[in-house]
Amino acid sequence: MNKKKMNLLSRRKFMGTGLLGAAGIGVLPHVSLGKQVPNITNRAATFRLGFIGLGRQANGLLNSFISLPEVEVVAGCDVYAAKRQRFLNKTAAYYNENNRQVKVEVYENYHDLLSRDDVDAVVIASPDHWHALMAIDACKAGKDIYLEKPLTFTIKEGQELVKAVRDNNIVLATGSMQRSYANFQHAVRMVQKGRIGKVSKVYACVGGPPKPFDLPKEEVPEGLNWDLWMGPLNAPIHFNNELNPPISLNPPENEKMWGAWRWYKETGGGLTTDWGAHMFDIAQWAIGMDRKGPVEIIPAGYQDTKHLTFKYANGVTVTEQPFDEKETRGCKFFGKDGWIEVSRSHYEASDPSLYQEIGPGETIQGGGGRDHHIDFIESVKRRKDPIAPVEIGHSTCVTCTLGNIAYELGRPLKWNPDAEQFENDPEAAKHLHRAYRPGYRL
Repeated sequence: MNKKKMNLLSRRKFMGTGLLGAAGIGVLPHVSLGKQVPNITNRAATFRLGFIGLGRQANGLLNSFISLPEVEVVAGCDVYAAKRQRFLNKTAAYYNENNRQVKVEVYENYHDLLSRDDVDAVVIASPDHWHALMAIDACKAGKDIYLEKPLTFTIKEGQELVKAVRDNNIVLATGSMQRSYANFQHAVRMVQKGRIGKVSKVYACVGGPPKPFDLPKEEVPEGLNWDLWMGPLNAPIHFNNELNPPISLNPPENEKMWGAWRWYKETGGGLTTDWGAHMFDIAQWAIGMDRKGPVEIIPAGYQDTKHLTFKYANGVTVTEQPFDEKETRGCKFFGKDGWIEVSRSHYEASDPSLYQEIGPGETIQGGGGRDHHIDFIESVKRRKDPIAPVEIGHSTCVTCTLGNIAYELGRPLKWNPDAEQFENDPEAAKHLHRAYRPGYRL
């Protein structure tokens, strides 16, 4: 065993002992209604965190992780110099205001960050096409991982990531933060307890598939390594500011939009993966299919099919369609004895008994993104699976990607969720992965 590996195991053992010796520490498999989830308390061990990808999503994640008492954010990585400097400015300001001496360094290449022995875990918030390679490399470097959703860009990538996580004894948390929202936990609990009877169908309002890349070519800004941004992406695209939204350091101004790479076939999965990674996840969790997946996928527009449809072995059908006039992003569960609909902003049900401590139109208090991040840190310390482990993140991502493959081929697909392969469909099987640019391999 090399010295680097020994140092890693020593830090893991030290942090785990510190946690298990502490009293009154709670983890977050579920949120109790009306009760606040306890914060991580100060303990002997310091948890050192690095960020890979410093764009809009990472900026929000930083606000949450850096405020946890025992966490030290010590490194950041991005291909855009301006965003590296923003990260330095923000961390320096936070630590100065809180009278803490923490040295923070930034890198253009994520391999340099992963090579640091003192980084315990990484938060990966890069564009989707980089997720798998970065996360697998982090596994090999012995770093635990908080990985943004959707977990990977292709199904084959997800399969390889699951293997890398388990082979290297890594704790990986998927950024499916709705799993830590009390609204969704309560809805799932009611469905799983049979409180609305046998569920026959679920509406999950997500949005449509990606479109072909059509942005005009623009000049690459100074300080942006566009070739490194592209990485393994083997697609005929050029730079446009919408793909990597600009920021200003003086005066400070953050991104005004989300990176548009997510809306195009060549670079992302559209709303099918962007919001599907949240809402299909909740749907599959509630019906007990979150480690499985659908057995048949029918795209909208095929014959008389109006909505993207997933059929499951337990008889439940999940369709991508609105359940209200506002087209609220959320889920509605239809059971033999009632219904429940839930989003980030509301919870409604067919019967008062399904509310318990809340009333119609009210929101269950407690739970949220910060609790999801606390769950990750606690899971690392206890060396246990978080509330959204790699297998669940992968199965949800597979479902989303299957939807896009069905859209692309314009016909139904038969899928074996246990073997993770198409049933006698060589044409569909070609879409399990995408070829990488020369110099990159999975």
